[in-house]
Amino acid sequence: MKSFQGKAVSWELVEGVVELALHREPLNEIGSETLLELEKFVEDIEGTEPAALIIYSKLAGGFSAGADLRELYQRMQGQPAFEQLEGVRNFLERIHRVLNKIDGAPLTTIAAVHGVCFGGGLEVALACDLIVADKMARFCFPELSLGLIPGFGGVPRLKRDVGNAMVRDLLLTGRSLNAQRASSAGLVSQLAAEGEALQVARATAAQVRKFDRQAVTAAKRFIKPIPMEDLRREIEVFCDLFPRPAVQEGLKRFVESTAALPYLP
Repeated sequence: MKSFQGKAVSWELVEGVVELALHREPLNEIGSETLLELEKFVEDIEGTEPAALIIYSKLAGGFSAGADLRELYQRMQGQPAFEQLEGVRNFLERIHRVLNKIDGAPLTTIAAVHGVCFGGGLEVALACDLIVADKMARFCFPELSLGLIPGFGGVPRLKRDVGNAMVRDLLLTGRSLNAQRASSAGLVSQLAAEGEALQVARATAAQVRKFDRQAVTAAKRFIKPIPMEDLRREIEVFCDLFPRPAVQEGLKRFVESTAALPYLP
């Protein structure tokens, strides 16, 4: 597997572990550019033999603020409603394909999280087998403030991984969780000191490398089924909600916000 340096993401193979870095300013918003490079990544990794994958952010602010809402809003302008919806559905289906491949990859996948891990960023982390978070990390699904639900597969994966009370709290209130509470709920597998999430993830990957690959793959497939039916239903619910005026108004408020960090709840 060759290393790659893109505008939004980059990756390299280090001692049998692939490290995928997110580095799109201002805070790893996931738009068309990031999606194209993630699609290239899942193509490049297919058929290779790394023992583990670590996904992390090079940006000081955090892991990811979620979907690129400004790009989404700008692309909607001047388009007929049916073309807007077709574009949204196409984007969701593409990001689902990428995250499903990461979710089901025959290697151990680790998200090393610090700072903000919101919306689509949390959905990327949830596709991984393990989440390592530094003590200052925060997790949130703020989509209801836009009149939407998460659309990158977050709800089915959250339902798979944690209890119903936590799912409802994150989804219905839009409140953020600190790393300690996320760990107590089972969302985070390991807590790290501030700034140490990547180092802990690397140590975990080194431990994974000691085990037989076939046994690890079999164990993962047994304990981590991909909720395909719920994932398909999530896209349908999102697309049902998207054309409503409340969503257009929510996106407009976000884009026109003068707040330094408008994605914060």
